[in-house]
Amino acid sequence: MQQVELWMLLPFVVMLLTIAIAPLVAEHWWENNRNKLIFTLIVSVPTAILLVAKGLGHNVEHQLLFDYIPFIILLLALFVVTGGINIRGDIAATPAVNTFLLFGGWLLASFMGTTGAAMLMIRPLLQINQQRKHRVHTVLFFIALVANCGGLLTPLGDPPLFLLYLRGASFEWFFTLLPQWAFVGFVLLTIYVLWDKYYFAQEPAELRKRDVEEQEPIHVTGSINFIWLACVVGAVVFLNPSHIPAMADHDAPIYLRFLREIVLLVIIFVSLKTTSAEARKANHFSWEPIAEVAILFVGIFTTMTPALLYLNVHAPSMGLSEPWHFYYLTGALSSFLDNAPTAVAFHTVATGLPVVEGIPYVAGIPEVLLKAISLGAVFFGAMTYIGNGPNFMVKAIAESEGVKMPSFFGYMVKFSLVVLLPVYIMAQLLFF
Repeated sequence: MQQVELWMLLPFVVMLLTIAIAPLVAEHWWENNRNKLIFTLIVSVPTAILLVAKGLGHNVEHQLLFDYIPFIILLLALFVVTGGINIRGDIAATPAVNTFLLFGGWLLASFMGTTGAAMLMIRPLLQINQQRKHRVHTVLFFIALVANCGGLLTPLGDPPLFLLYLRGASFEWFFTLLPQWAFVGFVLLTIYVLWDKYYFAQEPAELRKRDVEEQEPIHVTGSINFIWLACVVGAVVFLNPSHIPAMADHDAPIYLRFLREIVLLVIIFVSLKTTSAEARKANHFSWEPIAEVAILFVGIFTTMTPALLYLNVHAPSMGLSEPWHFYYLTGALSSFLDNAPTAVAFHTVATGLPVVEGIPYVAGIPEVLLKAISLGAVFFGAMTYIGNGPNFMVKAIAESEGVKMPSFFGYMVKFSLVVLLPVYIMAQLLFF
């Protein structure tokens, strides 16, 4: 096999840095998916040609067929199904109610994805709090709990976990992260309820009176999609090589190798046919967000190929060995770059380390390192607006409802560095 030189990682670096920086410096140009597609093609096509020329074409083929396609079809299924569920209504926005809503979104995130849970819950949360003067802190904790930390318990929860699932971690293995999930979640919920009680006491009397008077019952439309969501979960749990070994056979027919994806496409079709147009319209459902993800990630998966090959060869010389190394480095990169390729990159680093006898291995690496990578990728995605896809979406929706959200750096200074980071450090000290 041809050697991968360090300079071949440049397209991957350019891809990730552009995704991180472009929304900040060229927001209007970058929001057009056509421009994203042009950029992606410029970066990824030469990379693919170079890999083929060096005899590494099968590597990029594997990345696109067996990582990208399953990844994007799962995201599409969660996007379509959750986009058909609409919750509306208005009840008194007391600290108890707000905490319950955050708790509910945190629970849902692992089973309908952080993006699905965030898009499902943010609008009812904002509607319920529309009479409150102090709302920013509620949106900030929503980003942390629902759009990030809640999605730790299954590979459905967050894209990096699904990619680790594709690399051999069983669906059930992610439940072993329950102690870390519970610790971070309950600490953040406790901080939130104390914070919200303080601000609730500061609310003007006339606003609190309006909040009580202007109520309407909670109403759910498109609830049939909860059935389709259960079908998505079932497809991921049972339609895999651990339950159907023939799916991993190199000579298996294409319908069998991609059985899970075929079933998910059927679920997408059924969801679209059985959901009322009113429910999707009320959710402001649009194909633009998932098209953006599909465009950017085909570039990420292509340009990531030489990076993964390089990391696998050079992992032993990088000096990474302890769980906290992987936890903080995965977390640091996940804060500013996309957490899905970051998790894959550090999983690749771990596969290149010397084998240690007598310790449990999961997905080809020491289990403790897989836990550290999973936690770092999911938790630290909340450290910035660009750490995880739903973060900016929640910010935009909140601002459209009149909530004055902090700036990019204001978010870090006022919230993530002073609230989230200490909690994440406590989690590391407790579990690693």
